[in-house]
Amino acid sequence: MKTLTLLRHAKSGWDDTVSRDFDRPLNAKGRRAATIIGRQMRTLSLAFDHVVASPAVRVVETLEEIVAGYGRTLAPDWDRRLYLASAGTILDLVRDLPRGVDRALVIGHNPGLEDLVLLLTPDVTHPFRDAVEDKYPTASLAELQFDIDDWDDLTSGSARFTRFVRPRDLDPTLGPDAD
Repeated sequence: MKTLTLLRHAKSGWDDTVSRDFDRPLNAKGRRAATIIGRQMRTLSLAFDHVVASPAVRVVETLEEIVAGYGRTLAPDWDRRLYLASAGTILDLVRDLPRGVDRALVIGHNPGLEDLVLLLTPDVTHPFRDAVEDKYPTASLAELQFDIDDWDDLTSGSARFTRFVRPRDLDPTLGPDAD
């Protein structure tokens, strides 16, 4: 059995005057959301054998806030391939995870994460899949389980979608901004 947890970075600031998208930091709402998701990870007793993350500033800052809420250190392998990666690139990266890893956490960006969840889960009505199909919000966490021995055996539609946690599920003030 393998468990893949996919975490989208928290909400970043578009009004910041950075010259590159890669350097865009979190905004205050994003920081709060990431901390709350970290607390929920602790409450759920989530644990990981391996963590891999995009090195973009907003992912680095998301992880800092996650750790603040989670109460455990997460020492990711920073992988530039995850920066704005497609579902196919993320899938290749997951298939290359070491054989002894049973619970992996991948932190990155949309639309790649959303597309990967939809690729790996059966195309049937399921509340978590339907929610992701509608939107995979920032700082949201999706947990997928696979009845496989090796990550290289991942195939489309083979996941059991076991958990989808959005910040707004934990704190309604972290839902979509009102216009």
